[in-house]
Amino acid sequence: MLHIGLTGGIAAGKSTIAAVLTDLGAHLIDADVIAREVVEPGTPGLYAVAGAFGDDILTADGTLDRPALGRVIFGDDAARARLNAIVHPLVGEATKARVRALPSDAIVVHDVPLIVENGLAANYHLVLVVGASEDVRLNRLVTDRGMTPEDARARIAAQADDGARRRVADVWIDNERRPDEVRTAVGQLWRRRIAPYARNLEAGAVAARSGPALLFEPPEPPRTWVAQADQILARLRRAGGERIRSAEHIGSTAVPGLAAKDVLDLQLGVDTLADADRIAEALGRAGFPVRAGEWADTPKPNEPDPRRWDKRLHGNADPGRAVNLHVRVVGGPAWTYALAFRDWLRADDAAREEYAALKRRTAAGTADTRAYAAAKEPWFTQVWPRLQEWVAAERWQPPAL
Repeated sequence: MLHIGLTGGIAAGKSTIAAVLTDLGAHLIDADVIAREVVEPGTPGLYAVAGAFGDDILTADGTLDRPALGRVIFGDDAARARLNAIVHPLVGEATKARVRALPSDAIVVHDVPLIVENGLAANYHLVLVVGASEDVRLNRLVTDRGMTPEDARARIAAQADDGARRRVADVWIDNERRPDEVRTAVGQLWRRRIAPYARNLEAGAVAARSGPALLFEPPEPPRTWVAQADQILARLRRAGGERIRSAEHIGSTAVPGLAAKDVLDLQLGVDTLADADRIAEALGRAGFPVRAGEWADTPKPNEPDPRRWDKRLHGNADPGRAVNLHVRVVGGPAWTYALAFRDWLRADDAAREEYAALKRRTAAGTADTRAYAAAKEPWFTQVWPRLQEWVAAERWQPPAL
């Protein structure tokens, strides 16, 4: 089951995009609708809210007076936290009940206004953010909803800004275009990414990759490689739970300023490979199925036992975000090498430029990514003594667990 988080600023037009996705076959779960249902008259939710904020937030017929409640919590973080502590668990339980009623291969769109503000991005396989400029949203609030400009500006200012939204957006949907253009763009997204992702997830399959090794300069903020890696690592930690001892961004995309293939290398640390096997299914459900076969890194001179370099390898079910997920034993030579090599390149300008030059030569001289990786491999062993010298000189230690 593929879970998509749909969000955006007030008046950005989430409902428009939700309708298009529903027409394409998605199952919509609207958090605002559920939030209203759990505080309807006679519900425990309404009883708890009235108990927390007083009967002044009720109308004469006993229903929730939303404008009155809004005035109580607006600008008052403590009051908003009290309300959320009541309503959010109820919404969560109702959402789970709706999900349980859906087929296993469903594509579920969760319309949640405050994914960014409440730090919920890790709950979804993909986060779609509907975007529109502040001026456009202001005009929509005044024209379509009858707000005063002052109230509209205050509502916009109370939410996350576009920089924060772009940081978590797996996909940014520009909703300032003509409706037919928006519908076409969402349809293409569905066919090229969402539907294939759902199929891969159901089949436990890694998305296919092909073609030459193309190097890219690091993307500009806020949607940097680091930001993307952080978001995926949060999803993986949520999926793997306590058996994940460490979760790190490694490889070229983790080194500032270094050109790289647009593939995120991530490393999870576990106590044993048996633990890696125990979480494999959960990682697959999170969007990262295991790659079939036996996997190991190349032994280095001071750790020649090949069994010490065994690992598990997972890949991306999402065709729109390439990931190599290495699961290694914490403290083992491969786990340590990956972290030390990353930090060495971050710290040593000469080593970083040497590696960058190797990458450029190799990318130009190989036909595909498999050949590119194989051609670079001897260099990692060649520089092993220099890396060990740097580790000793800097008294480097891996990040604390």
